Amino acid sequence: MPPSGEVSTGVIISDVIGKTQNIAIFSGLTRDIDSVADRLDDASKNATVLAPDNNVMRNLKRKPWEDPDDYETFGEKAYDGQDGQDRAHKNLRRFVEAHIVPQSPWEEGQKVKTLAGNEVWYEVKNSKKKVLRVPANAESVGLQNTQIQPGDVEVISIADKVANGEVWVIGGSVA
Repeated sequence: MPPSGEVSTGVIISDVIGKTQNIAIFSGLTRDIDSVADRLDDASKNATVLAPDNNVMRNLKRKPWEDPDDYETFGEKAYDGQDGQDRAHKNLRRFVEAHIVPQSPWEEGQKVKTLAGNEVWYEVKNSKKKVLRVPANAESVGLQNTQIQPGDVEVISIADKVANGEVWVIGGSVA
């Protein structure tokens, strides 16, 4: 990792994301989603990765591939068979894409849609970066100017700054 604030030139996100141990769980998921893996491996496409740390991933209320609506609709076997696997992969893609901001550098207060379509921005509060979000369906439910909680997701650290973006370690999930 370069000294704080410096950019590793010639190195891209896909080169470094797997080396940051405290985000290993999320990092592994990024390789399972082609749209994300391709973006992180493309030096011409910048991104800011909002990577939940391993403790966050372990303590999620549900697995990233689960959706409560699926259980309501399909029952306890919602993820059985090919249709179930397809649903799980779609949910996992939505979760991972919700943590990828297709822009870097990313300025404070600048609202950007993640690859999943959620609007996010960050603010510095009490000397700490906090990522805020509005869900993709906000307009349809009348929430377009509302901060959704949990929305004050703390940026624990910036793990790396490379040629095509940054990897931020966050203390929560924005999905």
